[in-house]
Amino acid sequence: MSMPFYVSPEQLMKDRADYARKGIARGRSVVVLQYEEGIAFATENPSRALHKISEIYDRIAFAAVGKYNEFENLRVAGVRYADLRGYSYDRKDVNARGLANAYAQTLGTVFTTESKPLEVELVVAEVGASAAEDQIYRLSYDGSVADEHGYVVMGGQAERLGGVLSEEWRAGLSLPEVLSVAVRVLGSTEDGEPHPIPASQLEVAVLDRTRPRRAFRRLTGPLLEDLLAIAPPQE
Repeated sequence: MSMPFYVSPEQLMKDRADYARKGIARGRSVVVLQYEEGIAFATENPSRALHKISEIYDRIAFAAVGKYNEFENLRVAGVRYADLRGYSYDRKDVNARGLANAYAQTLGTVFTTESKPLEVELVVAEVGASAAEDQIYRLSYDGSVADEHGYVVMGGQAERLGGVLSEEWRAGLSLPEVLSVAVRVLGSTEDGEPHPIPASQLEVAVLDRTRPRRAFRRLTGPLLEDLLAIAPPQE
């Protein structure tokens, strides 16, 4: 008679976490940074069709790393959640905190009850009337939520790039300055040799607090090239 196969709950959770982390580590990093007039998002992404940075609602954006089909399903669910809440109540009732809580419940439920966790890491950001009112939430594969300030790095090189970014970023940067920081951080390598990333290989978007209603805007083509060109040189 064969003995039943048993795995302790602690080992099962550890195996799921390791599995999810390995999947996330294979993705290119995404950086999210506050600047003087809003929040900027940047990642190396040669695809013009498959976006890792997207608009959710009027002043809310979404960024993700990991398996595209999994975080795309979460993005669509977030858009539906926001549209339904805005229609049922008021557009002002849709906020990043509520959306982050909804995502946390979904991620946590899948992590604890399904055989395979979602291999994703998310950022939900909302731009406010001032930098002090900006909201940035980072969500992990297990549903844990972190309230971030200033900047966030996600992806396989998050720890190393976060260390680089902590030295580069400061409050009150202009848009060209913060984009220059983002590109330098994304292009940094472990051996210290910079890896220049052309504008055509970047996916960049901003939540611009100066826009009247829909704050989300993609920066592409000549506009992005001009913004990167006018950035001040690194000291």
